[in-house]
Amino acid sequence: MTVRTRMEIPGETPTEVVIGTGLLGELPGLIGPRAHRVLVIHPRALRTTGEVVREELAAAGYESISAEIPDAEEAKHVQVASFCWEILGKSDFTRTDAIVAVGGGAVTDVAGFVAATWLRGIRYVNIPTTVLGMIDAAVGGKTAINTAEGKNLVGAFHAPAGVLVDTETLATLPENELLTGLAEAVKCGFIADPAILDLLERHSREEVADPSSEVLAEIIERAVRVKAEVVAGDFRETGRREMLNYGHTLAHAIERNERYQWRHGAAVAAGMVFAAELSAVMRSLPAEVVDRHREILAKLGLPTGYRGDRWPQLLETMRRDKKARGTILRFVLLDGVGKPVVVEIPDDGILFAAYQEIAEASPVQTLGPVSL
Repeated sequence: MTVRTRMEIPGETPTEVVIGTGLLGELPGLIGPRAHRVLVIHPRALRTTGEVVREELAAAGYESISAEIPDAEEAKHVQVASFCWEILGKSDFTRTDAIVAVGGGAVTDVAGFVAATWLRGIRYVNIPTTVLGMIDAAVGGKTAINTAEGKNLVGAFHAPAGVLVDTETLATLPENELLTGLAEAVKCGFIADPAILDLLERHSREEVADPSSEVLAEIIERAVRVKAEVVAGDFRETGRREMLNYGHTLAHAIERNERYQWRHGAAVAAGMVFAAELSAVMRSLPAEVVDRHREILAKLGLPTGYRGDRWPQLLETMRRDKKARGTILRFVLLDGVGKPVVVEIPDDGILFAAYQEIAEASPVQTLGPVSL
């Protein structure tokens, strides 16, 4: 893709999103002229990429420093955030300085949290390097770390100044990693943009998984636009933004049950099928729409079910979900494609019945190492 697409998410801190290739030259403009120091936060697996970004910033006149953090979900701990705070403090970072996050969703989550909490908020820019990061974690300003009690329970809303969605960074991404990231695009298709579903159905898995393909570029751009438009209208998730959690209530419980060794997208895939089955019971969602979930996700090689023997543990974990209200669980369901609705479900029996439709007799295969 040679054309660059720009979109702005309005707000107290507007976010400029740039989608294209060869975007590093855009970075100084997003950081701004007031910054003197920039901390580049990256995982071990992206040490070379992080150094390239640091050198680019140094050449642009910034005092650039690197912070290497653990890969994937191991990065999202208070000890890692504390490590970054220590670097910021020893390097005399002020409120006009900035952070750049290079990596997948775990990296942008923790880097955004560090930016949100240092001096009560400094500027930051995300450079996502995975499909999941591009269409979900890097856009929207939800930052968080994990605790022993659950995922993303400690966090803050803090909008990035910019997001560079450079599709060239996907060239070295393993195919399984790319495909699991597309679960969030499938979600965007079911809640807001059916054209995404049409693209996934019309094109082969090989075309969709090709990092240089126009179809993948269009899917990513459409999913980013869905996220941007929703966030623009509800930054702090007091209303419409909650629809972005479609499939996530069960997904977060699965991730915890798997000790975060499942990719997020794999868990969301199973969670969406559960939500679709629940929608069929609670909202009369047509059977063909439920089947469409399974067909599209199966085409991408993603799970459409989960272990039947784990329901008690999953239910207990869901009760701790951020979206629960007391003992009542809340789910994003569908009245139809593009018609999400939030529903409170006080009856565990309804949940159990829907879960039986996705329950598997034996453990499903994990899809390789978790994302970076």
